[in-house]
Amino acid sequence: MADIVLIGVECAPVGLVGGSLMATIDMIAMGIYRISSFVPVWNITVNQFLIADDAPTLIHTGMYPMYDDVRKAIAQVLDPARLRYVVVLHFESDECGCMGRLLEAAPDAVLVCSRTGAAINLSQWDYSGPVLGVQDGDTLDLGMHSLRFLETPHVHHWDSLMLVEETTGSLFPADLFVQPGEQPAIVREDLGKQMCELYREIGIFAASEPVLRVLQRLERLGLQWVHPMHGGSLARDLWPKYAQALRTEPFAFDGTLLGKRLPE
Repeated sequence: MADIVLIGVECAPVGLVGGSLMATIDMIAMGIYRISSFVPVWNITVNQFLIADDAPTLIHTGMYPMYDDVRKAIAQVLDPARLRYVVVLHFESDECGCMGRLLEAAPDAVLVCSRTGAAINLSQWDYSGPVLGVQDGDTLDLGMHSLRFLETPHVHHWDSLMLVEETTGSLFPADLFVQPGEQPAIVREDLGKQMCELYREIGIFAASEPVLRVLQRLERLGLQWVHPMHGGSLARDLWPKYAQALRTEPFAFDGTLLGKRLPE
């Protein structure tokens, strides 16, 4: 772990959901940066990941009001106009709320999502930019880094993707392996039980079977890092504990949605 450098550059605050956020940017693996804002009203971080390479790539965009903050964070590493790919692993506001603004400001950028996502979310949508729809096993060569896409339907949307960056052995699992609270760039603590409690509280996974099926696949990949969209990154000795929590703790929808118990 000694070779990981944390640079902690603060960016300008941005108003969001009734509060003010401050984004930080940290290098978490070779050429990979975590941009993170803590949302107090949700008690969770919202993360984007920048891969600095010949074809600079942003994974997740943040919500629409976060655009200036995210752009300033990217500018600490490279000119945002140089972005070549903006990857959306599924369609929600925290994943893609400012994708249009980022792509407009980067003339060579292409939006990357699953083919399913393109078909169900971008067909007849108010978006006309370039789109690359990917399937399971498709790859993108960025230069020193290489992305391989995994289709992971119903974890937690039917258009959901995850991706593996082959050079660093990094997994970007979107909403899997999240941790509540304001977490550092690299987490050292087993918060698997709290993760499952959060999933039950918000009702994010309709069923456990798709998640457990994906876990089996992930465990065969020899991952060195897991970079969730909410929380901090998990090293290879820690993320299996979160996988074990998903096997032993209840986490699937049980009638509670965003903290509200629905009538039976």
